[in-house]
Amino acid sequence: MLLLLAASLQVNAQTFKGLVFKDPVLVSGSDLQLNSVYLFKDVKAGADARVTIAELSNGAKVTKIDDNTVGLGYTDAFQPEVKSPSGLGQSFAKFQVDFYEAGTTIPTSIDQVKATGLDIDGTLLSREFAEIDMDGGVLNYLATTLDISVLNLLLRKYVGENILGIERDGIDTTALGNMFTVTQSAVSSFTLKAGTKRLLGGGSGNRQYSFFMKGFDYIAPITTLPLNFISFNAMLNNSTVDLNWVTASEKNVSHFVVEKSYDGKNFNDAGVVFANGNNMDRMEYNFPDNLKTSQTGLIYYRLRSVDIDTKTQYSEVRVIRLSKQKKQVLTIQTFPNPVVNDLRVSIPPQWQGKQVSFEIISNTGQPIMRKQTGSGSQTETLSISQLARGFYLVRATCNNETAQQKIIKQ
Repeated sequence: MLLLLAASLQVNAQTFKGLVFKDPVLVSGSDLQLNSVYLFKDVKAGADARVTIAELSNGAKVTKIDDNTVGLGYTDAFQPEVKSPSGLGQSFAKFQVDFYEAGTTIPTSIDQVKATGLDIDGTLLSREFAEIDMDGGVLNYLATTLDISVLNLLLRKYVGENILGIERDGIDTTALGNMFTVTQSAVSSFTLKAGTKRLLGGGSGNRQYSFFMKGFDYIAPITTLPLNFISFNAMLNNSTVDLNWVTASEKNVSHFVVEKSYDGKNFNDAGVVFANGNNMDRMEYNFPDNLKTSQTGLIYYRLRSVDIDTKTQYSEVRVIRLSKQKKQVLTIQTFPNPVVNDLRVSIPPQWQGKQVSFEIISNTGQPIMRKQTGSGSQTETLSISQLARGFYLVRATCNNETAQQKIIKQ
């Protein structure tokens, strides 16, 4: 859930000059419906706020305009609950916030607004995002390694999207990598979006969102570091650990060293990947670590980035657990690979005659094509002639079992 940061974070001296959203009153429209307007009195001395449900996208519904349940979130935050529909795709609720002189309908502006999207989490199948549009502003983070990717869209609005698919239970006050703050001056009106992106089909669900309108003691700007690790993941695939990481704002970075440990304390070099050097764009890297021999227990991985001045920076540690019991590995076979038009996918024998779903997923993790069969045959054909050239992932699912393989579209 997208929840609130609690008192374990140190609030800076300006925090108590922030905004307080409590006890909304419906003043126009039907409760929780599109275009309904809610009055939040005294969000700041001399100022009220009116919040409008401005847009409901792709079947999203607002189930609570501001959830102040005891023990859930923080009563001073704006905390809507949004129900996402079942099925694939993106859905969201958009809220417009307008400021007025207290007790009137005379527009006014707030000297400074600090809006923080908190605990932007999700699962492997459904990931949250939060958008803050204050016509620009300054972006701040509370951590140097993030579970979210924050983009500045057209230099006007910021959207933070969960990229790791890790659910944070309850009010996780340590999830600093799941939040971002936008600060803007002289704000008379701004908008917020709270939504999810479903990567696979599934049932609908209610998600709690929280926007905290006060500031924190922020870390030094993340752009002063040699680079920003957006994500670092490790996944066991048969006898190989696939290590994938995404960076941004690389400055004079020379290379990455993949470090490996069996006790979590003593790390040794497992490989080297050369960096792009100087690049402000999002960059993706991969390193496969072949385990070669069967082992049990835990393996710890981390990345060490090295810049041209030999200065270093470490990523978070990722852990792989090797089971003592050998499990049956489900695989699919794709051919031809590389492919131009028709891709043939052979499924496991135990899936034949059952309902099987096939998906083509882009290298950014977005499903772009789907096919379902009621009675899978040994080999199914997928027409992908319309896809652009590049790398894709083919994923097949049957009775909650999944197998996948990478392909190249020419």
